[in-house]
Amino acid sequence: MWEPSDTYPDPSIEVLDSRFQKYRLNNAGIELLATGIRYGEGPVWFGDGRYLLWSDIPNNRIMRWDEETGAVSVFRKPSGYANGNTRDRQGRLVSCEHGGRRVVRTEYGGTLTVLADRYDGKRLNSPNDVIVRRDGSVWFSDPDFGIQNDYEGFKSEPELPTHVYRLDPATGRLDAVIKDIQNPNGLCFSPDEALLYVVDNGSRPNRILVYEVNRDASLGQGRTFVDAGDLGLPDGIRCDMDGNVWAGWGSGPGLSGVMVFAPDGAAIGRIALPDRCANLCFGGLRRNRLFMVTGQCLFGLFVNTQGVGCP
Repeated sequence: MWEPSDTYPDPSIEVLDSRFQKYRLNNAGIELLATGIRYGEGPVWFGDGRYLLWSDIPNNRIMRWDEETGAVSVFRKPSGYANGNTRDRQGRLVSCEHGGRRVVRTEYGGTLTVLADRYDGKRLNSPNDVIVRRDGSVWFSDPDFGIQNDYEGFKSEPELPTHVYRLDPATGRLDAVIKDIQNPNGLCFSPDEALLYVVDNGSRPNRILVYEVNRDASLGQGRTFVDAGDLGLPDGIRCDMDGNVWAGWGSGPGLSGVMVFAPDGAAIGRIALPDRCANLCFGGLRRNRLFMVTGQCLFGLFVNTQGVGCP
C-alpha cells in the first residue's frame, strides 16, 4: 500500500547524478490522484480545460481527472480499448485503439474520425503509442500486444510486422518509417524534433533507441540510447525542455516507477512508485507537473522543469 512521504525531500525521488538535482523540488512529493483502474495507460493533458485524460484498457474506457476539483469520471466508454493518447495541433484528441486496431481522432463535436486502420491493405496490429509533430504528421507504434489475448482487446493473428508509422495529414498517406523493431512501444520527440526516441520492447534486454529526423521527415539509422540491461522495462516516454527523457519503468521490486535520462543517455534520476509506470506526461498550468499512470493508479509530482509543449 502506497503512502505519501511525511518528510521532505521525498525519498522516493532519487538523485542518481548531480544533473538531476535541479529538477527535483525539495518540498514537492508524490501525490496519489486516482485509483480503482485495472490497467492504466496513455495520459494526455488538456490545458485549456485543466483536465487529464488517460486510458483504462481492460475496462474499455478513457478516464478524466479534473485539476481544480480532483474529481474522477469516465470520459468515454466504450473506448475501443484505447491505449496511447495525444493531441493534434488543433487540440483534438488522437487515440490508439486496440479493439478497432486503428488510430482515431475525436472531433470537436465528439464524433470519431479514423486516421489509420490498414497498411498495404492489411489490418494494423494494435496501435500503442502516438505523438504529433509540429507539421501535423501523426506518428504511432504498432506492436501486437493488444491482440495477444482478450484482456486488452480481441485475440487475433497479426497481419503485418510490427512497425512505427507516419501519417501525412494532408494526403492521408501512411508510411512505415521504422520496420526493423519487434514490438515498438513508447515514442517521443526531442524539443527541437530533430530526434525521435522509440522504446524497443522486442529486444533482450529492452532498449530505448534514438533516430535523427531528416528535413524530409525520413529517419536516419537508429542507435541505442539506453540499454535497459538489468534495470527493468521501459514503456511510455516524454522529453522535457532540456532534452532529458522521462521513461515509465518496471517491473518488479525496486524497479517500478520512472527513470530519467540525460541527453547523453546517462541515468540521472529515479522516481519510485508502488507498481510499474506504463506511461506519463507533463501538464498543469506551467507544464511542470508530471502525471504518472501505473497499473492501478494515477500519480502526480511537481518538478522543476517543463515538458515539451503541446496544444
